[in-house]
Amino acid sequence: MRRIARRNPHDDPGYAALKAQIIARTGHHYYVDKDDLLFDRLCRRFKACGVPDSAAYLAYLHERSTGAAEWAALEAEITIGETFFFRYAEQFEALRDTILPGLIAERQPELALKIWSAGCSTGAEPYSLAILLHELLGAALPDWHVAITGTDISHAALATARAAEYGRWAMRTLPPEERQRYFLRLPAAPGPAREGTYSLRPEYRRMVRFERQNLMSLVEAGAPAAVAEYDLILCRNVLIYFHADTVAAIVRALARRLRPGGWLLIGHAEPNPAFAGWLTPVNLPGTVAYRRREDGPVLLPGLSLPPWSQFQPGPVRPPLLLDPVPPPVPAPMPPAVPVPAHPPALPAQLGPDLTAPIRVPPDLVGDALPLPPDEILARIRALADAGETAEAWRSTRAALSETPTDARLRFYEGLLARSLGRDAEAERSLRAALYLDRTFVMAHYHLGLLLASVGRLPAARRALDNAAGLAQALLPESPVPEGDGAKARQVAESARLARAGLS
Repeated sequence: MRRIARRNPHDDPGYAALKAQIIARTGHHYYVDKDDLLFDRLCRRFKACGVPDSAAYLAYLHERSTGAAEWAALEAEITIGETFFFRYAEQFEALRDTILPGLIAERQPELALKIWSAGCSTGAEPYSLAILLHELLGAALPDWHVAITGTDISHAALATARAAEYGRWAMRTLPPEERQRYFLRLPAAPGPAREGTYSLRPEYRRMVRFERQNLMSLVEAGAPAAVAEYDLILCRNVLIYFHADTVAAIVRALARRLRPGGWLLIGHAEPNPAFAGWLTPVNLPGTVAYRRREDGPVLLPGLSLPPWSQFQPGPVRPPLLLDPVPPPVPAPMPPAVPVPAHPPALPAQLGPDLTAPIRVPPDLVGDALPLPPDEILARIRALADAGETAEAWRSTRAALSETPTDARLRFYEGLLARSLGRDAEAERSLRAALYLDRTFVMAHYHLGLLLASVGRLPAARRALDNAAGLAQALLPESPVPEGDGAKARQVAESARLARAGLS
């Protein structure tokens, strides 16, 4: 197969000037040391605008007739819009158990809550808040005025958010019963599989409105004076793009917009000791939230404030279920899953369509050599998380044409096929992953969920038993490979709960 070499940004004489202007305008310091990633995204815009290189594109950005619209398109392109419902379940547990109940009690006299989801991407975060508040307020909801605003820099992301139509990838942490409760299945569309196969129910959609905003506008000269108007602000996984000085200024601006008693949530990897000048950290199970310093410390039963010197958060991905799981009840271990010394060859029924050579997209190879497997997987996940599920699936199959016995690629091929509604192919891919690695916990788990969704309950139970048993054999707090950061105990409990729910 002919290799397709990626373009080198440093061979483009105008790239450095273009990069400098992009960072100056957007504040996206994230790309200072990520030239290959930035240039890959720029090349997409070159193609869309019909320009050959960085110098021509910079001129295009400065044209009166095209510049404003193209800057908006570029800003959307270089902002990685990873989003799914109830992302970072530890924070949503803190919202459900502590933050929102406390706000509801405090705002009872006025029966009003105002919430801002900053950097909301395609809307999963503010809609997750709407679902949570709908359930917390219950029958009292009509008496309340709940205003949830989602803002983002991307016009395309906001259009998706307003449409409120999502594929299975955006709901990948939701159990089937929650998906049915919150969403309506859309009729099948003719032609290629559509990404938006589920529509959020109207009772949640009408609680949220969307606006375009760049967070840099909070700290630019001439920015409007801050008004303390929000009870809760979420600004998660947005600050990673900015320089540390800009981050501090943005967080200070957000703190000024909190009402007395309000809360701020940021991403797990984004705290900074400098925030202590404006915010008080509150240690909650699995996460840290922030309140205005003038509100004083919040002492909750069994919780304490962590000294900044001891708080060193790392990246955390969401566990598999939103609902809290009960303490594990000792149960007999399911039969051990036999592990062959050498994985057997792929079965014949997989068919040639899954392994036949196909064109390798340019973004999956570089300098005429294949990229490392971990980088290929990271790019595939980035495509899927940005809503480009079909392209992610095609890229996975392209990568498999080079390494057809990579169990992780087979696993993602299965997840993506399922998100596109191709359940038969999803099952074949997940089973292929298990032929290659019988100890692949998440492949057993997702195969069980898939089989349960199509009514094949005995096989689903076996797969979920395997997932629970294999996860239980790991150290309880160890992350499960390809489990979005979920720990072994969480996966074991989730698999047991999913199995228990099968009638």
